[in-house]
Order: sequence, then structure tokens, then C-alpha cells
Amino acid sequence: MSQSAKKHGSGCPVAFALDTFGDRWSLLVIRDLMLRGNETYGEFLESGEGIATNVLADRLKGLEAEGIIDKSPDPDNRRRNIYRLTDKGLDLAPVVMEMIRWAGKYDSSREARKGNVRLIENDSDGFLASLRSRLTGDIQ
Repeated sequence: MSQSAKKHGSGCPVAFALDTFGDRWSLLVIRDLMLRGNETYGEFLESGEGIATNVLADRLKGLEAEGIIDKSPDPDNRRRNIYRLTDKGLDLAPVVMEMIRWAGKYDSSREARKGNVRLIENDSDGFLASLRSRLTGDIQ
């Protein structure tokens, strides 16, 4: 049984999703892996969000336990780990895309990554295909 299934027994899909990846820091780690190319602990710390080291370590551990990410030793530096999205994590791309689209519509105080908003608005299927290709290494 997954950690999220243990947390919430109502059977509600939204509650299940929130229990699995719905806190601020987990979503920002997923964003950084998906859109910014961050893949090491240090890169997540330097992302500009101000996450505390203990919180980051906890979220990485939780996302790994849920099967959203996996980690492997960096072949260039065995003391460092590389984090990557699993297929389960990659399946969150449409969720992240819709969050970007929503922020682009309602967040007037920021640029809301206008470039990504425009790309998603103009060609969401192409954006998703390009994202998946880049993250999995598949050439299309």
C-alpha cells in the first residue's frame, strides 16, 4: 500500500493526489525536474524558492517512496545522487501544464513564465510531446 493510500482512506481521487504530491515543495521539486532540468540536491536548493535542507530531503524521500521520482548515484561524483521522474512522475506533466495555464490566466502580478504559457496555449500536445521526449531521451 502506498504512503498516500495510508494517509487518506476516503477514496476521493483529489485527496489521493494531494496526499501523494500536493504540498508546495513536492510540486516545486516536480516542476524543477520537469521544466528546469534540475536533477541534484544542490540544484534544487539553488532554485530560488528558499526550501530548507531538511524539508527538501523529506520531500525527495517522500516522492521516491511514492514512485514519482527515483535516484541513482551520479556517475561523475559518487557522493552525489541524480533524481529523475519515473513514468508515474512523467504522467504528472498534464497536471503541471494546467497549473501553468491557470497561473497564466489569473496571476497578474507575475510573468507566470509567459513563454511556457504561450507554448501550452498554442500547442499543448506539442509542448507535452517535447517535454516527454526531452525527459525520456526519446527522439521523435
